[in-house]
Amino acid sequence: MSKIPATVITGFLGAGKTTLIRHLAEQADGRRLAFVINEFGELGIDGDILKGCGIEDCDEDSVVELANGCICCTVADDFLPTIEALLARPEPPDHIIIETSGLALPKPLVQAFAWPEVRTRVTVDGVVAVLDGPAVAEGKFAEDLDAVAAARAADPNLDHDSPLAELFEDQLACADLVVMNKTDLLDGAAEARVRDEIQGELRAGVGIVRASHGALDARVLLGLGAAAEDDLDARPSHHDAEGEHDHDDFESFTLSLPEQSEPAAFAARLAEVAGRHDVLRMKGFAAVPGKPMRLVVQGVGPRFEHYFDRPWASGEAREGRLVVIGESGLDQAAISAEILG
Repeated sequence: MSKIPATVITGFLGAGKTTLIRHLAEQADGRRLAFVINEFGELGIDGDILKGCGIEDCDEDSVVELANGCICCTVADDFLPTIEALLARPEPPDHIIIETSGLALPKPLVQAFAWPEVRTRVTVDGVVAVLDGPAVAEGKFAEDLDAVAAARAADPNLDHDSPLAELFEDQLACADLVVMNKTDLLDGAAEARVRDEIQGELRAGVGIVRASHGALDARVLLGLGAAAEDDLDARPSHHDAEGEHDHDDFESFTLSLPEQSEPAAFAARLAEVAGRHDVLRMKGFAAVPGKPMRLVVQGVGPRFEHYFDRPWASGEAREGRLVVIGESGLDQAAISAEILG
């Protein structure tokens, strides 16, 4: 089975990421594109723009908004469950396009594609860094630095306080393609200065393309075939020595579940086990005696929910299964005994 390509679009607030994505949506040409938009605060402006843009191939079901903070700081809680939900659709997307917030570190997001249930089905087709050409030419990283500071202050989940220079360098170092946006506002000398400034931060072979108002042919941005998750070592980051952003060292195992007569108590037990053993996620289903519907249980960390999703099919074995996911070194024997005991 071929992997679904995903494109990560990064860049500072105001660089033109959303405009670029809107142009991509206009060029869907019948492809099922899914857009994951990382906007935080009380109003999800970026998501609203895309949902309300009136583009035929971009309906509300195509846009998923993550409004709980910096995408690289909420990987397990928000981003990975969203990708799993997209993959579980009856008709999965042909291409996933991810717009990060202007404060997100791109490398941890690429590392997240090592998640066991994602890595076999999705590949990072490319990381595209969008920059505000006039702002960089003036020695800034964004046109409105006060807005960047306000966005940082508004995000309660942000767990890195990178200087803007470091964040800018991280975005460039992880990129497979750089889009120099707003070139209609640059003269030749200013554009040359921008190229000279950023060239030293790019890996060999990374191209720089010009754009005005984010208008680029989708064939330039999609289909890069970078498989970025496989060459992380070639994408240096100022945060490489920090453990809190390492998401590429997971393991998982699956348990067969007997019937569960008390769903709420079972979910509570799973939450306790997850807390004791630092389990990242559990998800699965089970049969309940006397119930024709299948019980679903799932949780992130110690937060669990349970519900009935569908009837057991005629002739289907009422066998429960539970997947347990965590960082390498899980005590599988102890976890299994506590869940099944």
